[in-house]
Amino acid sequence: MGSYGDEETGKGLPNSPPNNSIFRYNSPLVQVGLIGLVCFCCPGMFNALSGMGGGGQVDHTAANNANTALYTTFAIFGILGGGIYNILGPQKTLFVGCSTYILYAGSFLYYNHHKHQAFVVVAGGLLGIGAGLLWAAQGAIMTSYPPHDRKGTYISMFWSIFNMGGVIGGLIPFVSNYNRTTAASVNDGTYIGFMIFMAIGTFLSLAILHPSKVTRNDGSKCTNIKYSSVSVELLQILKLFGNWKMLLMVPASVASNFFYTYQFNNVNGVLFNLRTRGLNNVFYWGAQMIGSVFIGSIMDYSFKSRRARGLVGIIIVGLLSTAIWGGGLAKQLKYSCEDVPDHIVLLDFKDGSKFAGPFVLYFSYGLLDAMFQSMVYWVIGALADDSEILSRYTGFYKGIQSAGGAVAWQVDSRNVTFLNQLIANWTLTTISFPLLIALILLAVKDDNKEEEGATKEVAIPSNHDISTTVDKPNKE
Repeated sequence: MGSYGDEETGKGLPNSPPNNSIFRYNSPLVQVGLIGLVCFCCPGMFNALSGMGGGGQVDHTAANNANTALYTTFAIFGILGGGIYNILGPQKTLFVGCSTYILYAGSFLYYNHHKHQAFVVVAGGLLGIGAGLLWAAQGAIMTSYPPHDRKGTYISMFWSIFNMGGVIGGLIPFVSNYNRTTAASVNDGTYIGFMIFMAIGTFLSLAILHPSKVTRNDGSKCTNIKYSSVSVELLQILKLFGNWKMLLMVPASVASNFFYTYQFNNVNGVLFNLRTRGLNNVFYWGAQMIGSVFIGSIMDYSFKSRRARGLVGIIIVGLLSTAIWGGGLAKQLKYSCEDVPDHIVLLDFKDGSKFAGPFVLYFSYGLLDAMFQSMVYWVIGALADDSEILSRYTGFYKGIQSAGGAVAWQVDSRNVTFLNQLIANWTLTTISFPLLIALILLAVKDDNKEEEGATKEVAIPSNHDISTTVDKPNKE
């Protein structure tokens, strides 16, 4: 929890900083850029690894089981991550989280030689813990640091930097496996390349400042957290499960990682040969950069009214979602899991028109993913301003998202038909839009004066009983 009065809201009375440059080390722009670079190196490379289908292995079983373990622990620590972030601060939270990515990539290097699943599955479970910590910290930083009218811009900036990791990461398997056009697992050099980037990101996380040290250009602090305790955080996290705003976000949270399994394993992993999967990922994550910038601009600049911007953004993403999943259905009707691998000729990027259609579809899936998730983050950022509250909100979002991901990986392992997986993804995504519209109408205020209720709870020192927590006016 925060301290009393104006500092608690993160807005404070303007105190002109010595240097008003947006490129100050303690400016929101630089700090959001740094968290983007951390995610470029760690989850960005993880995305490139997962995007090849099966973690780069011909047999998807080990990767599916590892991802089930990953998203199961992620679901738990995603929800707990916001509270852990509020206690440990960004540096410790991020450093521990990032280090687990290195272990995960290393487990596939081991699997290339020994074919034992146990290490890969354990590494996946540990990565779920680390990812929960990393994404809770990332969400708090990305949604609370920017000025109110530029949250979409900052989110799109983060998303572009982060997904550049997927672009570079996609080039690693493309280049290192260029001469291998037949079905095969990726070589050792691919995994080593991923591990090097992940190690860089782990140490870069130490450059992230505590939110109380970050100052906006008007002199206001993003937040001034002075104390939080395990009991306070557990209580606040439990309250999220009864928070109607969070409950409205559950379908969007589930949908936002559920479709990865289908897209990575059953589109990219089934239709294309090894080197082309890497190339496809360059464009999949490149499309994410385009999509995030596009939707970020709409949700910041399209209308003066913040509520109107949110509604327009949701409607645009909803229409695009319908068109892209419709295109996916048209392609899916032409092949099935019974055709794999005997009756499908794997596509190569040199196959001309045969390659073009499935490639555009996969590119469009990347575009939709970025727009959908950037839209959800914008909505979360519009619900509150304080870093502590938003760390819990984003942690809840990532936790539920990961629970959906755990289910999706097991759905694929159980050989559920590709068509049924597509229908489930389309349905979950579509259900999300009317609920997000309701959230915008009911909870987002244009004047920023009634968000997160009229009061905020304030942390009490540890020698006080938790029942003495009091409400203080939320001064704007």
